[in-house]
Amino acid sequence: MPLKGTTQYQQLTDQELLQMFYKQRDQQLLGDLLQRYTLLLFGVCMKYLKNEELAKDGVQQVFLKALKELPRYEVTYFKSWIYMVAKNYCLMYLRDNNKHIPDELKEQHSKVLPQEDDKEEKKEKEQLLELIEQALETLNADQKVCVTLFYLQKKTYQEISSITGNTLLQVKSHIQNGKRNIKIWVERNRN
Repeated sequence: MPLKGTTQYQQLTDQELLQMFYKQRDQQLLGDLLQRYTLLLFGVCMKYLKNEELAKDGVQQVFLKALKELPRYEVTYFKSWIYMVAKNYCLMYLRDNNKHIPDELKEQHSKVLPQEDDKEEKKEKEQLLELIEQALETLNADQKVCVTLFYLQKKTYQEISSITGNTLLQVKSHIQNGKRNIKIWVERNRN
């Protein structure tokens, strides 16, 4: 019998796996889902904590928080939720340990943390992220690749140009047009 994370569930989307977890309350399903994001979470923790051991500990803490919080909340867009959990963990760690937090992160942090208790606002954000994800799927291939590399993977124009084979001008154009098309699509499809 195959292990759950290896072959049986790897074809399922995050959403499908999350829904199965909510129905069955099987921690193994949640573990499989979290496993998909180990590298992303490690990257987020390294970005903020700038220390490999602290980042590894951070990933474990984020996993523990997810195991505790997910059964209590209905999360619809897992990737953005787990990213925010990791980011908030790192910022709280830096604050609690009197580490320097850059001013731009302080501003973002103050916007993010107070909303933990505001379920309605949280739900609206999740719906918006879902719409953005759907809108991303409507872009042509060049726009989708460039927007994904630029906004989600934080690549530079030059890196995107090297990856895609497009000129810098084409990359900038695909990103600009893709961003505009996403905005139009979201505005058109928002409730």
